Amino acid sequence: YIQQTMQISAMWNHSMDLNLIYLILNDNQGEINLTTACLSTFETWKLQSSNIKKYEKHKKKFIEKRCCNHNINLLSIFAEEKGFQRGTAIEIAAKYTVNNGMPFNKKDKKQIDNNKQNL
Repeated sequence: YIQQTMQISAMWNHSMDLNLIYLILNDNQGEINLTTACLSTFETWKLQSSNIKKYEKHKKKFIEKRCCNHNINLLSIFAEEKGFQRGTAIEIAAKYTVNNGMPFNKKDKKQIDNNKQNL
């Protein structure tokens, strides 16, 4: 789903975490429209300060379990709250990280940012 991830990232003006897009796309079996709708719903939820505070309260526990992508961790809290996944948010984040991996790294984000500047 790498190519579709890049396509969705472009639709969002490269403002989204690539691993977040990839993970949701993977969960939605490559359905771009469904993934875009899920991202929109998640972003709306994420903008509520109370949800960020929930994450900040448990951030250390996520890191202890080697769940270091803050966007994925927030998505895990969202998934737990909405009942999209079974388990605690930390279990969900760990499962996402282990089962799906994180195919994108900071170097990929830097390359996208450089490409945007050259346009």
